[in-house]
Order: sequence, then structure tokens, then C-alpha cells
Amino acid sequence: MKAVNGLCFTPNALKVLEKRYLKKNEEGKIVETPHDLFKRVAGSVAAADIHYGSSEAEAEALGLSFYDMMTSLDFFPNSPTLMNAGRRLGQLSACFVLPVDDSMESIFDAVKNAAIIHKSGGGTGFSFSRLRPNGDVVGSTKGISSGPISFMTVFDTATEAVKQGGTRRGANMGLLRIDHPDILSFITCKDENTKLNNFNISVGLTEEFMNALEEDRQYDLINPRTKKITQRLKAGDVFDLIVSHAWKNGEPGIVFLDRINASNPTPMLGEIESTNPCGEQPLLPYESCNLGSINLAKMVKDNEVDWERLRETTWKAVHFLDNVIDVNKYPIKKIDEMTKANRKIGLGIMGWADMLILMNIPYNSEKAVGLAEDVMGFIQAEGKKATSSLAEARGVFRNYEGSIHDGKLKVRNATVTTIAPTGTLSIIAGCSSGIEPLFAVSYVRTVMEGTKLIEVNPNFEKVARERGFWNRELMEKIAEKGSIKEFKEIPDDVKAVFVTAHDIKPEEHIAMQAAFQKYVDNAVSKTVNFSHDATTKDVEDVYRLAYKLGCKGVTVYRDGSREEQVLTTGKQKESPKTQSAQPIQKIVPRKRPEMIKGATRLMKTGCGNIYITINEDEKGHLFELFTSMGKAGGCASSQSEALGRLISLALRSNIEPEAIMSQLKGVRCHQPAWHSGGQIFSCSDAIAKALEKYQHVCDKGNGNGHKDNDIMLIGACPECGGAVEHEGGCAVCHNCGFTKCG
Repeated sequence: MKAVNGLCFTPNALKVLEKRYLKKNEEGKIVETPHDLFKRVAGSVAAADIHYGSSEAEAEALGLSFYDMMTSLDFFPNSPTLMNAGRRLGQLSACFVLPVDDSMESIFDAVKNAAIIHKSGGGTGFSFSRLRPNGDVVGSTKGISSGPISFMTVFDTATEAVKQGGTRRGANMGLLRIDHPDILSFITCKDENTKLNNFNISVGLTEEFMNALEEDRQYDLINPRTKKITQRLKAGDVFDLIVSHAWKNGEPGIVFLDRINASNPTPMLGEIESTNPCGEQPLLPYESCNLGSINLAKMVKDNEVDWERLRETTWKAVHFLDNVIDVNKYPIKKIDEMTKANRKIGLGIMGWADMLILMNIPYNSEKAVGLAEDVMGFIQAEGKKATSSLAEARGVFRNYEGSIHDGKLKVRNATVTTIAPTGTLSIIAGCSSGIEPLFAVSYVRTVMEGTKLIEVNPNFEKVARERGFWNRELMEKIAEKGSIKEFKEIPDDVKAVFVTAHDIKPEEHIAMQAAFQKYVDNAVSKTVNFSHDATTKDVEDVYRLAYKLGCKGVTVYRDGSREEQVLTTGKQKESPKTQSAQPIQKIVPRKRPEMIKGATRLMKTGCGNIYITINEDEKGHLFELFTSMGKAGGCASSQSEALGRLISLALRSNIEPEAIMSQLKGVRCHQPAWHSGGQIFSCSDAIAKALEKYQHVCDKGNGNGHKDNDIMLIGACPECGGAVEHEGGCAVCHNCGFTKCG
């Protein structure tokens, strides 16, 4: 930990604060310290109390209390609040849902409003279920509708334009009901990685569909314009399609719509149709919600839960989040009105894995599941008491009459609890993310000039030193794998406690999510991690279990699945029968033109420096590759030269570079090395990564395939090149704090 103005942060936390949160002037120079940031946020949010009769001195004292809560790392609000509170922009909410009705006016109003929200730092959710299906008649012109998916591309393009140069990336959730006539096209709409990269997509499953699935029967597709049945599909076939695509690349996710609406606090205002981008915050059209997370790693004392500190922090956090609603500068008037009428807040947690470690409880144990219910049940109960106390002092929310709370409990906020992903917040707090297990016990972090540092979980380092098995070489080996389960020199009881996401069975992930969901008003954002060799049946079992255990939605990610998908050539494989009917064709390599251009890149390998030259033809297609081993010679040099010749032959024969990279990347030799993009396993691996870097700079294929503009889809952070982890229903880089979900 490093002290700055009396505050202690890890080096990585400071880097994230400087890159994403601290105020900068017009020249991009940082003009505030972490102390200034937390003072700015605390003072701005506490000032809301003046509107409820507090004196300026009382508001100032409250501000100091909020400041202490944040600087002790006990609680953080969502990122827009940290970024914008007390500043000109003043937009403090992370989550928004906008309506999309079946008219051009509504569609493009939603596009415009989404752009305004993204510019202010928020993420948006949409249901496209009201739009008439592809091929349906357009009343005004008697033309043919292009359907929801075509309009989603308009939203995606607008998001891409707005997010350039912003401190937070624009992010969207696109949701379509399972009974929409275009549902099959929606399920497959992200098969090509060049499309809808600014969207997470989820299918809204209804009780009718789940019953049809259970009974192995058909269900109805209904035209939202005419309300008439257009087709009947077998539920099992559609479910299999969802499962197979989630297995392939993690999307679509699923949301249990009727279950969400069963806990809709204001049903008299309409149905909830969508959620925020990570799925944990269901909202009505034009609603927003501000979130915050309690750091459970700070709520442990003498290996037990510090219930009194947790109670105090919960009450203070509810007060803080309610104040945010009043000081917030909403980007659109309708959102201002709707948010203040319902006053939803979302108090959640982070550091759950750390709490378990500090209490010596394995994440994948019944004891951990029981503790999850105890802790979240306590936060929920105390949160309700806190919002009730605020209601006595300030009044109930405006739409209280007719709500599910009416006549039961006076509350200030229609909802109190949500469990959100805490990617960048948990980096600042130096704790584990949300309710996720550790993503790694030890990992490599890139610092200035490509220098690599081994980051070790501080709790693990403490145990390793106390138990006598600490050494730097072991930590480096662990960093290569992330997990410690294969290391014989580590005691079994330590392995049991320091489990990582991929050490935990998918059904154990779901059991944990369900335990927290029991005591959460809104929903729980979590990723169910699968090993690379998991089957579609494994994904299906998890979806069914999530429904059975009361979850409101599920996000899955199979290790390496997106990396595989981006390395396809974009052409479907022919069946053996079709292939046999085709005449065998000879491939003739292209001739070398007189003039050619390219670039040379230095890569470090265990055999020494390798210089890799990549050239393009006059059309900008990759054409050839040469290597030079610097001072090295012998076998390594000759093999690299041979590889270069074969790669050149493949490129000149119109083989996609991605296919070449997939064959070379990850090939290991006995002597790996570190380089700016991560670990270089061999000369072959170095060549693959040089090709990859060249591709990302030039964004050109070889004439046959397609290119993806988002490096994250192949597992690398688009900002720093570090590893991207899938957690909390999103993706985050623990190296620089980048997150796909805004």
C-alpha cells in the first residue's frame, strides 16, 4: 500500500484513480489528489441534507462522515458519482432504461437520449420487444419492416461514436422477449464479432416459456403490433439454440422477466421490460438508479463478521445513496421526474471472496452459502430500517401509494439492494470484485515501459509467509496459471480457501448467486465461469438450476470461447458430403509486387530478441513475414526463418491471418520470456503476437474474412493489452481498470 495525503492505496489503485477518476484540466493534467476527490464527492452529496432542514454545519459534519466511509475503503458509490459529484457535469447514476416504441420517432428519440446518457457516463438498457418483426407491414408506407435487430445496429453505431475519447465507455443492454417473432435471429445476432460490440444481449424468458420447456411442448410467437400468433415453436429447440450460443461466446444471457415483475415495486406504473447493461438493475422506462457497494473485506474483525461496523456502514450508505438522487443532474427531464418519483437505490457489496478468506471459509462450501444469506439478509434488513427512518424524516417516495410497500412499511426508496459488478471500484478498494471468487491468486501486471510485476493476493502472501512456503519463484509459477490447485508444495487447507473462479463448479457459482438473490430487491450480477472443455449440457444444467433456485437472470462464460470465435474465417464449414462433391482446387500463391510496405517489430523471447517484419501488398492485405534472431543463431534462427517462409506462403495463398495466429499462439518452449503484451512462450508465440498487434493497428484482413474492432474479444484489454477477465456479468481488466460495461 502507498500513502497519498494520508490515504493508503495500492499502486494499481492509484493508477486507476489517475487514469479514470481524478479531475484533469484542458491539457489533460491531473489537478486533484485522491483526498480532493473524496472530499469533493462527500461534500457534494452531504449538501442534500440542507434541503431537509439541516444546517450547513450539520451537512459539513455529515460530509466528513461520508469522507471517512470512503477513504477507509468501507464503501464506494458507482463510478459516475466518483467522477462527477461536485463537478459541472454532475450526472451521478450508472443505470438507465429507455423505452423503444414501435415508431421511427420513438426509436430515434431513444438513440438520441442514449447518446446523451453515454456522454454523461451512464449505461443504457432497452427492450426491443415492442418493435414489429422483420417482414411485417409498415402502415404509413405499406413497406416492409426490417425488424428489431436492424435498429439495434443504429444504437450500436451511435454508441461507438459517442464513446470515443470518453472516460467511460458507452454500454447497452438489448433485450428481446422469447415470444417475439424475431427471437431466433436475435439469439444468433452476435455470431459475427463485427456486429453489436457495444451491446450485451439477453433473452427475456417468460413463465409460459419455462412451463412449455418443462412440458416439452410448443409455445406461441406473438406479433407485438397485431397481438396475433404468428408461429409456434418447440420450446426445447429454442432453449437449445440459446444454450449453444451462450456456450460459444457467452451470449445471449437470460433474464426471467415474469420473476422480475413479480417483485416490481410499482406495478401500477407498468411492466419492467429491461435492465441495465450488466443485468442486475431492472428498471421501468425512463428510470435511473445509483448504486454503491460495501467492502466486506473491511467488515471482518478477529476472523468474524463485524456486525456493528456493517450495520453502521449500511445505514450511512443508504443515506448517501438517497442524497445522490437529490443532488444528481439528470441528463433528461423525464428521467429526473421518474427517478425522483420512485427513488430506487442499489446498495450491494464487494470483497466477498476476501471476507471468506479472512474467515478461513472456502468459497465453494455450504458454510459460505450460509454466510452469504446471513450477511445479505442483515444488509437487507438494516437497509430497510434505514430507508424507513429516512421516510419518517423526509417522506415516502412519490409513487408509494399503490406500490407493493403501501400499507406495509413506510420507505423512502422503492428498492434498496442490488449486487453490481465492481470492476474498477474493487481495484481502488484493493478487494475482490462483487460476489465473485478471486480471479487469480497471483497474476502479472504491466507498469510503465512494459515492465512486468508479479501481483500476489495480499492475504495469500501473508499465509504463505506464515506457513513457510513463500518464495518468488513459486509466485511466478502461480502467476502463469492464476490458480494454486496443482502446486504440491502448498498445503491442502490453503488450496481449499484460495480457490479461483475456474476452480469452482458452475453449480456452485449458481448456488452462491441464488443465496444472495434471496435478500436482494433488484438482481445479482455474476458470471458463471466454465472451463474450456465444458459442454452445452453443462450450460443447460446451470440455466435450469438458476431458474429452480430463484435467480432473476444468468450470465455464463466458457473459458476461451470468445477467443475461438474471433479466429474463425467467417465461413461455415461444409458437411463431409458436400465437401466430397466438390472438385479439388489448387491454390496458387499470389505473385510478389515490385513495391511493398510494412513494419518491423522487436519481440523478446527466451532465445533472445526476434525482429519480425510484416509486409502488405498494394491493396493492404498481409502478404509476407520475415524474421531475424538478432545475435542468436543455430536451430532457433533457422526454425524462425522456416516459419516465416511458411507464413508468407499461407498469406499469399489468401489464408486469413487469424487462422495462422490460432495455430502459433500459445505454443510453448522450455524458456519463456516477458514482453509488453504479456508472456512470450516461444518464438512461434512471438510471431503470432506480432501478427496480432499488426492486425490491430492496421485493422485489415486478408481479403476473405472480417475484422473485429474490439481487442477485448480475443482476451486482451484494448487500452493496455493486459488480460481481460469475465466477472460480474461483464469484463474487466485488473491491470488498468478498463471495463466493457461502462
